[in-house]
Amino acid sequence: MGSNHEVAVVLLGGDPVALDGVAWPEGALVVAADSGVEQATRLGLRVDVAVGDFDSVDPAALAAAEAAGAVVERHPTAKDLTDAALALDAAVARGARRLVVAGGEGGRLDHLLANVALLASDRYADVEIGARGAGGARLHVVRHHQRIEGTPGELVSLIPMHGPAHGVRTEGLRYPLHGETLPAGSSRGVSNELVDRTATVSVASGVVLVVLPGPETPSVPTQETHP
Repeated sequence: MGSNHEVAVVLLGGDPVALDGVAWPEGALVVAADSGVEQATRLGLRVDVAVGDFDSVDPAALAAAEAAGAVVERHPTAKDLTDAALALDAAVARGARRLVVAGGEGGRLDHLLANVALLASDRYADVEIGARGAGGARLHVVRHHQRIEGTPGELVSLIPMHGPAHGVRTEGLRYPLHGETLPAGSSRGVSNELVDRTATVSVASGVVLVVLPGPETPSVPTQETHP
């Protein structure tokens, strides 16, 4: 494990993430948060760093990761940061400027909401973040410009975070945006649709989450983004 990995895969616990046919970034640092160690085992990834209070991981899985060379950073259960935040911080501290996050959906709504808000927080404003979940779901945190890849007809939702997003423009979506403002709490960007295999989303200021629920999600656009 080096100390200057520009790309890191951050594995969280929760529901298993199936990434058949998806190539992980070559040479990426792999950081596991608590039971994210078990995600690594399922995905065939070698853990470089494991962090957390380890209250939910299989002790045998953690011991195996440590025996294989993982650095283990133990934290108390009573702490100010979640294991997910500790893992993101560990990746950034080691030089990562692009994070691929996997997992985090484990049936607890509070954990899911906290993880989503964390990815879009100013704490990681200088880092490019994408995430993958169960069922082929993907998420991109867009502060400037992002290329989106998927299947024509696949649903795409744009959700402003932590305030309004100004100057939002899209290409390759059924209902385009041409520099509009998405106010905080707006549902206007929900249930758009890819018209090709790639699309782009750009933001002049603010933060937008671009969420693709997964190719198996029924495509029923609600036309909120229609001019």
